[in-house]
Amino acid sequence: MTVTREYPDVKDVSVSLQDGVLSVTLNRPDSLNSLTQGMLVAIADAMDLAAGDPEVRVVRLGGAGRGFSSGAGISEEDQNADSHDAEGVLDAANRAVASIVALPKPVVAVVQGPAAGVGVSLALACDVVLASDAAFFLLAFTKIGLMPDGGASALVAANIGRIRAMRLALLADRLTAADAYDWGLISAVYPADEFDAAVDKIIAKLRSGPAVALRETKQAVNAATLTELEGAFARERKGQLQLLVSGDFREGTKAFQQNRRPEFKDA
Repeated sequence: MTVTREYPDVKDVSVSLQDGVLSVTLNRPDSLNSLTQGMLVAIADAMDLAAGDPEVRVVRLGGAGRGFSSGAGISEEDQNADSHDAEGVLDAANRAVASIVALPKPVVAVVQGPAAGVGVSLALACDVVLASDAAFFLLAFTKIGLMPDGGASALVAANIGRIRAMRLALLADRLTAADAYDWGLISAVYPADEFDAAVDKIIAKLRSGPAVALRETKQAVNAATLTELEGAFARERKGQLQLLVSGDFREGTKAFQQNRRPEFKDA
């Protein structure tokens, strides 16, 4: 029997349950699903509800339009919004990532296009990361005078090791989906025209799988590989709060908004 339930939608995030699959969709396509504090809170709330819902067998986390997520919004509109609270965004991002990791059910990231900034953290917090060959992954923080957050310093290194994690984090190199798969960052990559069918097949396999065995396996693998996640949250939070009030960050965001190369001067 197909079970359909409406989870509460909030601004820019759509959440619904059908046939055992909870779909959480970032729905701000005009900005490549750039993330607000409210969106991150909504993701965490959905995961918390799913944890106690016996009808949820698997969670699908994706983005509307042509991208997964461009990360926390740094447009002039986002930065000047009355509701913008940099510390609150950091804490909401950490909570969202932690809730995905802690959820006792498999979570599938569906990355059909760009994943950047904390969008990378959200994707890598998931248990299976599926990407279209049109996707790419980008830790662009240093381009605006910041550091990776949302647990990225632990999540990326846990997948691909220190040297490659440093390359992505320090140099802010764009990593294609094909290279991300070769490096071990993601689970699989598919041609764009086959992507939806491949995602549906994998989600169906997880949905019909042994729930208890999947739960115990997820918890065991995460316990063995993400031992530094809580420490990463704390270290990133401390460093990022310092950087968010720096001259380099002000210059970095201004240069981004003006589409020019930043001139960093902090030492």
